Amino acid sequence: MKKLIVSFMAGAVLLLTPALVSGHVKWFTETEPVKEPIEEIISPFFIFAALFTAVVLSVLPQILPRLMNVEPVRKLDKKLEAMRPYTFPILRYGTAAALIIQVLTGGLFAPELAYETVLVPLLTWAAVGALIIPHRFAVRIGAVIVLCLFLNKVFQYGIFHMLDYAFYLAVIFVLFMAGTKYEKWGFPLLYLVTGLSLCWVAVEKWVYPGMAEDIILSHGVPTFGFAADTFVSLSAFIEFVVGYLLVVGILNRLLAFVLTGIFMMTTTLFGFVEIVGHFMIHIILVTFIIEGVSFYKPPISIHKTIIDQMVFVFLNFIFVLCTFLLIYYRFA
Repeated sequence: MKKLIVSFMAGAVLLLTPALVSGHVKWFTETEPVKEPIEEIISPFFIFAALFTAVVLSVLPQILPRLMNVEPVRKLDKKLEAMRPYTFPILRYGTAAALIIQVLTGGLFAPELAYETVLVPLLTWAAVGALIIPHRFAVRIGAVIVLCLFLNKVFQYGIFHMLDYAFYLAVIFVLFMAGTKYEKWGFPLLYLVTGLSLCWVAVEKWVYPGMAEDIILSHGVPTFGFAADTFVSLSAFIEFVVGYLLVVGILNRLLAFVLTGIFMMTTTLFGFVEIVGHFMIHIILVTFIIEGVSFYKPPISIHKTIIDQMVFVFLNFIFVLCTFLLIYYRFA
C-alpha cells in the first residue's frame, strides 16, 4: 500500500508539472493574444482528453478513502489538524508580505497590473500597516483598503482579466469576517474561489494557445516528447482538474503539497517574476495544507452508491468544463 501511495504521488507530480510550468502565461510573453477558432479548440483530441479526464476523476473519490486510512497519512493528518489555529495569522501576515513585495516591485496583485498614481502605493502601505496590527478592527480596515484597490484594478483592466486573481476577494472576505458569526464561511469560500480562479486561468491556454506555445519555445520548457500545441492543451486540462478538485473538496492537502513544490520548481525557469506573481498563492496553499477539508462536505456525498457517485463526478466535470470554456471564449 505504501508503494502505491508513493507511486500515486510521483505520478501526480509528473502529471502536474506541465500544468503550472506556464502558469499565468501573460506574465512571460509579449506575444499578442490571438483567439483560437472554437472548432479548433473542440477538436477530437480535446473531446477524447475531456472524456478520459472525466473517467479518471469519477474513479478518484473511490480510491481516496483507502489512501487516507493508511497509518502514516492519518498521523500526518492529525498533526496538521493541530495547526489549524495558525491558519488565520498565516493568511493575514502572508497577505501583508505579498502586498509589500508587490508595491516594492511596481505592481499590485500581479506583475502585469502596474499602478499609475502615487495614491495606489500609499493605500497599499496603509493596508499593510493595518494588517500587521494585532486587532480585528485594524485587520478589517486593511481588508476594506485591499478591496478598494482590487476594485480599482477591475475598473482599470476589466472584470474578466481580474478573474485570474479572484482569490484575493476570498482572502478579503476571510480577513474581514474574522471574529464574526460568518467566520466559518471564510475558508470554504477561499477553497471555492481559488479553485475557480485556477480553472479560469487554465481555459486561457485553450483559447489563446499561441502565448503558451511562445513561452515553451522562448524558455525551453520541456514538452516530454509532445508537440507544443498538444503539450499546451494537456497542461490546460491538468490545471483545470487541479482547480476542479479544490472546488469539489478532493485531495486538497495532497494538491497543496504538490502545487507548492511545482511553483517553487518553476522559479528556476521564470525567476523573480514567478516569486512575485505566485507568492499569495503559496500563502493560500499553506493554509490549505493545514486546513484540509474537515469543514467541507463534498457535493459527491449526497449520492450513496458508487455508480451514482461516479456518474455524478463524470457529468459534473463535463458540465463545468463546457461552461468555463464557453464563458471565457465569449467574454474574455
